[in-house]
Parts: sequence; C-alpha cells; structure tokens
Amino acid sequence: MKSIKHIVAVFVLLVSSVTFAQVKFEAKVSKTKLGINERLRVDFEMNKDGDNFNPPSFSNFNVVGGPNQSVSKSWVNGVSQFSKTYSYFLAPKSQGTFTLSQATIEIGGEVYKTTPTKITVTSAVSKPRDGNNADYVASENIHLVAEVSKGSPYLNEAITVVYKLYVSPNTGVSNWREIDNPKYSDFWSQNIDIKGLQVKNGTYKGEDYRYVELRKTVLYPQKTGKLKIEPLSLDITVDVPTNRRDIFGGRLMTQVHKTVSAGERTINVKPLPETGRPDDFTGAVGEYDFKVTTSKTELKASESLNLNVEVSGNGNLKLFELPKVNLPSSLEVYEPEHSESVRTNLSGMQGRVSDSYTVVPQFKGKYPIPSITFSYFDLKTESYKRISSDEIVVDVTQGPNNTVAETHPSATSDGKQPVVLNKDHFAFIKTKTDLEPAKKSYFFKSKLFWASLLIPFLMIPLALVFRKQKAVRDADVTGNRIRKADKLAKKYLGEAKKALGQKEAFYVALEKALHNYLKAKLNIETGDLSKDRIQALLNDKGVDSSVISEFTSILESCELARYTPSTKVTMQQDYDKAASTISLIDKQIR
Repeated sequence: MKSIKHIVAVFVLLVSSVTFAQVKFEAKVSKTKLGINERLRVDFEMNKDGDNFNPPSFSNFNVVGGPNQSVSKSWVNGVSQFSKTYSYFLAPKSQGTFTLSQATIEIGGEVYKTTPTKITVTSAVSKPRDGNNADYVASENIHLVAEVSKGSPYLNEAITVVYKLYVSPNTGVSNWREIDNPKYSDFWSQNIDIKGLQVKNGTYKGEDYRYVELRKTVLYPQKTGKLKIEPLSLDITVDVPTNRRDIFGGRLMTQVHKTVSAGERTINVKPLPETGRPDDFTGAVGEYDFKVTTSKTELKASESLNLNVEVSGNGNLKLFELPKVNLPSSLEVYEPEHSESVRTNLSGMQGRVSDSYTVVPQFKGKYPIPSITFSYFDLKTESYKRISSDEIVVDVTQGPNNTVAETHPSATSDGKQPVVLNKDHFAFIKTKTDLEPAKKSYFFKSKLFWASLLIPFLMIPLALVFRKQKAVRDADVTGNRIRKADKLAKKYLGEAKKALGQKEAFYVALEKALHNYLKAKLNIETGDLSKDRIQALLNDKGVDSSVISEFTSILESCELARYTPSTKVTMQQDYDKAASTISLIDKQIR
C-alpha cells in the first residue's frame, strides 16, 4: 500500500514539473473591435526568457508607442515564476477587418509562434464620459494649443506661433514625441531656441493648469489671402490616477498613450495698400533708419574709399533689397559686399543690413554723390515712409585732369561725366625707384662648389663599411632564416591581426593564413590539407613533433572558436601562438 502511495506521489511530482516547465508564448490585445480614433494595445507575453523576438509587421496600423519591455520574477509556494512582456500601442490607418500575424521568439533552441488575431476597425466612436476611464481622463486633462500673436497681419509683417502643452494638476506627463511637424510653405519662418523647458502656472478655459512652451516660431507671410498653419501633433505618455491605492493609502497611477494636436490655424494676410506706394518701394515692412556714409571725402586719384548703404531697425530685414547707388562715371564702382547682422526673437528680426561699395576716382576734381532714397511701410501708422540721405561731395585733390569735361561742359549737364582715357591715365603709377644692383655671384670656388667636389670622396668609406656589414649579414645563415621566418609569419597573419576583436572574421582569417602558409611551403593544394596529411608532410620536412602538434591544435581551435565564446584576450593569445609556430616551422623545415 505504501509503495502505491510513493508511486502516485512521484507521478504527481513529475506531472507538476512538466507543467511548470511548459513554455507559453501568446499575444493579448486590449480589444478586438475599436473605432478608428481609438488605440489598440498588443502584449506579447512569455513565461521563459528568449532571444530573437520578431513582432508582426503591423502593416495596417501606425506604431505610436513601444516596444515597451517589462520583466517580473516571483516565488509562489516555493516555485519560481517568470514573466516577460513586449507591449505595442497601435493606431489604425483605416476601417476594416485586419489580422495581426504571428510573432516569433526563440526559447531554449526552439522557435515559438503566437496565434494570429483578427481586429475589426469601425468608424470613429464617441468615448463615454467615464471618470474612471484612463483614456477619457487623459483627453480631458491634456491640451496642446497654438497661440498666434495676430490673426490678420499685413504681407511681410512678423507674427509668432507659440505651442503650449497644458496639463491639469492631477495628471502627469512622462514623455512625448512629435508625430507631425508643421510646414510653413507660404511663410518665411525661423524657430526660436528654447533653452530648458520651464513649467509655468496658467489657466485653460478658466481652469487652473500647468503648461510648458514646447516651440516658438516667427513667421513672415509671403502671400496674401487665407494661409493655413499646419497642426503640430504629439504622442504623449500620460500618468493618470486610478481608484487603486498603495499600502500607504496613496492613489496608484496608470500610463496611457495619447495623441494631441494643436489644430490647424488660418491666417488672413492683408495686402499692402496701393495708395501712396513709392516707385522705389522694394518690400520693406517695419520701422527703420537709413544712412549713407563714406570712409573719407578727400583723397587722391587711384586711391579708394568705401561707400556704405545701411538700413537698421525692426522688420523683415532679410526680405527686401537695398537701394542702389548712382555715381558719376568718373568714379569707378565695384560690386557691393553685402553684410547682415540680424537676430530674430519673438518680436521679429532686429539688426542691420548693408551694402559696402568700393569707389576709385579716375580724375582730379569734386564729385557729388547724389541723395539716395529708401522707402518702407510703417506698421504703426499703416502708411509708407521715405528717408533720403544727404548729398556727399568727394574731393579728389591729386590726379590727371578730365580734359573732356573741361572742353565740353555740356557733358556734365546730366550729372554724369564720361570717362575718356588719355596718355596720362596711368600717370599715378610710380616710375622712379630706389632699386640697387644685385651682387654678382659665381658657382666656381663657392662653398657649394667645394661641397659638391668633396662629398663623393667622403661617401666612399661609408659605402665600404655598408658593404662589409652586408657581407657579414649575408653570411649569417641562421639569423637570415630567423628574420625571413618572422617576416613570413607577419605576411600571412596580417589579415587576422586587422580582425582582432571580431570573433568570426578573426578565426576565418587565421585559418586561411595557416592554410596559405602550408600551401606555399609544402606545395600542396587545399584539398590535401587533412590533419594526417599535414602531420606526415611536416614530419618528412624535419619539423619537431611538438611544433607539429601545436600547429594542428591551432587549426582545431580555429574551427571550434567560431561556435564558442571568445574574448579579445583569447584571440590575441591564439594570434601570438600562430605567429610563433609559423616562425618555428620555417626555421626547422628542410
């Protein structure tokens, strides 16, 4: 009777151990039917740790979160329990019935697969106002808002868009990532750098909220009419309080993924008025100062001066052209060098832009630089304004006379002087110099001459010494053999040395090097490279049996090491052993 009880107990124990050892790998979904505006959570759970996990393709869904990995270990009645889960959060792309295909994982050398799951996606559903529902709580307490400074600006007037994320006091945000970035195709845009996000207190629809400013952008509309600002969308991990409490009475939190969008905004851009628009208006909008300056007003012909045309202030500084200068033809003018010193903040562009001209007079005389006018649209008065520079007179005190201008005064009646070159055009070039004759030098009897004569005689003793040392080295048969063997080992093991640290590549290169060495030394083909054949050939060539055993053991190590763990230290040891063995064989072989 006792023996029967023992047999039953052993049987129960065996059944229990087999049950506990059974591998489970399955896919669990949060729901099999959902609206297109809802999220689907898929968990791939296993009770044994595995490798090479491959999820399904999720071709009919967008992965908005995951994979998130969680591992738990516990002891129940003295039995260890293990659980590992890969979680994904999916958003459906369209309505219909779809199949989540199999996921695979390798556990204990076996490949396990999940069962395919059918998912039905319907039209958008209205979510219940359930205070205990985490998705509903997240949607009611997280808001992304795009605040636009002005909804009806003028063409080329700066506006700002500030994206704020509002979070209620009882809700937390763990992380977020941008899904859709707005494209400002009809605007000149620049993002303002935000150094460190700061949590601030504010109100949203009359209720207290905390918020952070995620992005600030300055826009200059480049077209008139209704322009759209695309929405910014975020995928947010939200911490939502639940009805469960911990052992100290505090409410436990749960995490849900939520997509929030700032919504599309429409800006009505007004055209600049046609009434009063100056002919020289090039699109400047803002508040500006204008000035024209020269580096000097008195100079000689062939000297140069800089003429600087500068606009400074607040507005679309990078989006209009500076007025061009119109100078007398006797002043040679080069293409201007454009420079900008502009910074952009929430008020728009501020700074200055300028064109710097290099001017070179050709003749003696006084030349007026006429007044230059700059026009812009003033946003404060909503009218056009013009600023004119003062006339500047350039006095050229020295240089050739413009004879044409003197004999034909009518040539300057339009404010321009024709350029007529005469034989004195290059009179300003210096023709008298203070050059001194160079000292004559001869190669004969110079230091270089004597050195060239003596160096060949001095090289003769050095050549004799070198030749004697070479003869001694050639007579050293043993030493030459050692040097040749070491050089040969380095030659064949060069590729293996480059692959140190990469197990597979290193041992393939090492084995190839050993085979190539034997083929070169023993004059055999790859098909003859068996272990017994190698030992016999090396033994016939007079190689010690210990060296032969070392060589064959290295070959065996190359084959085994591909399938066993190896460190860089082990690889270095195998490399050194192979180098020394090749060197020994080359010294002993006959």
